[in-house]
Parts: sequence; structure tokens; C-alpha cells
Amino acid sequence: MADLFAPIEPYDHGLLDVGDGHRVYWEVCGNPAGKPALVLHGGPGSGCTPGARRSFDPRVYRIVLFDQRGSGRSTPHASAPGIDLSTNTTAHLLADIERLRTHIGIERWLVFGGSWGSTLALAYAERHPGRVTEMVLVSIATTTPAEIDWITRGVGMFFPEAWARFQGGAPESDRGGSLVDAYHRLLMHPDPAVCETAARDWCDWEMTLVDVHPSHKPNPRYENPAFRLGFARLVTHYWRHGAWLEDGALLRDAGRLAGIPGILIHGRLDLGGPLVTPWRLANAWPGSELIVVGGAGHDARDPGMTESVVAATNRFAS
Repeated sequence: MADLFAPIEPYDHGLLDVGDGHRVYWEVCGNPAGKPALVLHGGPGSGCTPGARRSFDPRVYRIVLFDQRGSGRSTPHASAPGIDLSTNTTAHLLADIERLRTHIGIERWLVFGGSWGSTLALAYAERHPGRVTEMVLVSIATTTPAEIDWITRGVGMFFPEAWARFQGGAPESDRGGSLVDAYHRLLMHPDPAVCETAARDWCDWEMTLVDVHPSHKPNPRYENPAFRLGFARLVTHYWRHGAWLEDGALLRDAGRLAGIPGILIHGRLDLGGPLVTPWRLANAWPGSELIVVGGAGHDARDPGMTESVVAATNRFAS
């Protein structure tokens, strides 16, 4: 049974000016001469966390983390009043990754992504396969319209009471349409009270979907009002645009990943992100391996997920 590595602190960090008024927080941990590994956080909007550093052997890896635009310590934060999200898109994030890689002086790196981070990782690797040595993807999503419809409406059949509350948070006239659009309008409302209520309702639904174990504890980050608002704004911003990806493109273009070893780790009990998505990806990606964790849902803290992630990064450590 593998466990997370001991807590570590960055040996280098900074704010990188990526244009459009954005400055992206980045940090590097582990061995300065080690194997480069990039960590792409979920959300969109979650930000990187100290725990994400601990999935890699710090004696072996040079671990790079950054807060995507509008997230974490990057500025401006998506929770800011009057925030303009027009320069926060998948294309902007992909350009930021390349700008960061050049800034740090890395030629090629392992790419690790969880949840939304797996979507971003796939988009990056399919665009820049020569920059990627291996991939480890966890709780895989490709952010298609079908996946977004499922996570905001279809999966409600498993959580009828919570979904009724979630749907009820939207204006009555919008409840039969796109809940993503309805919530995004509320989250961008000029009245802070409207924004705060919508952010709490959205995040309550997000927390419901990962609560598949009696001992599950909500992630404490959801207690922070600024986190809730920035997170919900970015999720709905990206989802209402289908992440600016052609429907099914990541799966269709998975052949571009041939020659890049990949390990896909997914919980069988992930109701918000059904197993069919990584299964299809594994079948379309030569050289990938799907690991199904029987007792886990979408939360990386679920039983068996940590062990599988650490085993994957250890496998690529050589």
C-alpha cells in the first residue's frame, strides 16, 4: 500500500506575466535536477494545493505546479467584482503552459492532470505531443456537452433531493434549459448577495457528487466564500462554452498520443464522471492503461486512489 510522500515546500516560485492582465502563480518542488513533471489542477478554478506535490517522489522528480488563470494565487482572481473572463479560455491556458515551460527551462515533461486537469492535459498533449514524456490522468473527463449535461442534469437521478435543490437555485424560467447558463448569469450578477447564494448552491451540488462514502468529509476549501465564487464562475464559464473544444475532439485525436505512455486512473463509483469516458479513451490511445479503482468515486481522497496515483508516478520515475 503506497502512501503520499512527505510534505515538501517549493524551492522556487513566482508570478509569470502571461498577458491580458493576468499573472500566473507557479512553483517548483523536489529535485532541481530531477525528472520534470507538470501538475494540472482540476475545476476549472480549483488552484494547486500543497497535497498535489506529494504524489511524486521528491528525490526523483522536479515537480512543477501552477494556478490556472483566475485560480488560487494567480491574479486577478475570478471572484473579483466586475471580473472579465473573456481572456480565460482553454486556448489561453494551453499558451500559458508553454510560456511557463519555456520560462522554467524545461524541454519535455510528464503531464499529470485530475478531473478538469485531465481535459487540459489531453488538449495540451494532443497539441504538443513532442513535449510530453508520459501522462498520468486521474478521474478523467473530456468536458463534452454530453458529460456536462450528465453532471448537471442526468446524474440527478442518483441524488434526487440534492438535484431538486440545485435546480431550484436557478430562476424558475431557466429550470428547463441549461442550468450552467442560468447559474453563470447569477454568478456574474452585480449584486454580491445573488453571487454568493448561487456560488453556495453550485458548490453544494459539486460536493454532493463526490460524496459516495459514509465517512466522506467535504473538502474544507468550500468553506471559503472567495473560493466558492471564483470556482463556480470558472466552471460555468468553461462548461457553457464546452471548454472551447470541438465535441468529441479529444477522443477523436487520441491517436496523436501514440508513443506517449499513459496511465488512466478512475473510480468505478464516479457517478459524476462515468467510467465509460476513460474506457473509450484507453481504447483510442495506443500505449495507455486504464486502472479502475473499485471502491472510489471522483474524489482523489477516496480509498485506493492515492495508492494508484503514487504507484503510477513511481512506475514512470525511472
